[in-house]
Amino acid sequence: MEKNLINWPDSIYAVDSGFARPGLAAVHLIVEKGRVAVVDTTHNDSLPRFLDALAELGLMPEAVDYIFLTHVHLDHAGGSGAYMARLPNAKLVVHPDGARHMIDPSRLYASTLEVYGPEKTHYLYGELIPVPADRVIEAGDGQVFSLAGRLLKCLYTPGHARHHLCLWDERAHACFAGDTFGIAYRELYVDGEPFLIPATTPTQFDPEVLKDSIRRLLALQPDAMYLTHFSRVDGVERLGEQLLRRIDDFVALAEAAPGAGEDRKNAIYAAIERYMLAEAPAMRREGVVPMLSVDMELNAQGLALWAERKSAGDGVKR
Repeated sequence: MEKNLINWPDSIYAVDSGFARPGLAAVHLIVEKGRVAVVDTTHNDSLPRFLDALAELGLMPEAVDYIFLTHVHLDHAGGSGAYMARLPNAKLVVHPDGARHMIDPSRLYASTLEVYGPEKTHYLYGELIPVPADRVIEAGDGQVFSLAGRLLKCLYTPGHARHHLCLWDERAHACFAGDTFGIAYRELYVDGEPFLIPATTPTQFDPEVLKDSIRRLLALQPDAMYLTHFSRVDGVERLGEQLLRRIDDFVALAEAAPGAGEDRKNAIYAAIERYMLAEAPAMRREGVVPMLSVDMELNAQGLALWAERKSAGDGVKR
C-alpha cells in the first residue's frame, strides 16, 4: 500500500483517506502514551489506510480510545460504523443531534441519496454500518476527554451544520476544525500559502452563526488548525480574517443572484466560479476548475437554500 501517513508536530498524524481523489479528506490521529484518538473517519474505504497507518506507528486497533466526529456529513462520518467494528475499545463521540444518525444511519443515507443519487452515493460511501448505542457518547459544548492525560475539549461550532463540534487539543494548542474553518485543498496553495474556501454546503448553512463560530476559534489563538479538507494550516489569525471576508463575499453573491430555485442555484454557481478565478491564482492551473466543480455545486446549493430561507423569513435554529 502506498504511504499515506503525514507526520505533524505534537504526535498528530493525518491519513489521506483516498476519498474521491488524493488530498480531499484527511483522517487525523492524536497519539499520547500509546493511546489514540481519531478525528473524523471519512468513508468506509479509508479503513484499510487507517489500519496501515496504525501499524506504521507500531500501534494495534485496541489502542484507539475515541473517535471524535466533527459532524455527521458522510465525507466526515461515513466510515464510523466500519471503524467501530474494527476498533474494539473505541467510543464514538458526537454531538447529541448527530448521535441518532450514527446509531441508525437510514435517514442520513436517504438525505445523501437526495443530493447525489443512488449510484454515486453507493460509489462514494458504500453501505453505512450502524454504531451500537452503548458505544456512542453524546458530547456537549465544553465537554473534556482525557487521552492518557492529554485533554481534548469539544467546542460547539454551528453555522456549517447545527450539530458541528470542533476539538481543542490543549497540549498542541491546536484545533481540529472539521468544516468550520473552511477548506484548504493543496492544489490551491501558492508558494506554500493556503487559500481557504468557506464550506456553505446544504442544508444548515447560516453565515452569521458560522462567523461567530470562527471568531470563537480565533479567540483561542491556536497555533494551527487541522481541517478535514485538507489537514494542517498555520497563520491562523490571517487565514481566519480572510475566511470571514469570503463568507461575506459568498453571501453577497447569493443575494445578487437572479431567479429562483434551480435557476438561482446555477447563477450562484457561475458567480462562485468567477469569484474563485479572480481571487485564487491557482484556479487558473489546468484541471483545477473541474476538480472544484463538486465543491462549488454544493456551496451553491447551500447558499441558494439559505437565500430562500432568508427571503421566506425563516430563522435558523442554533
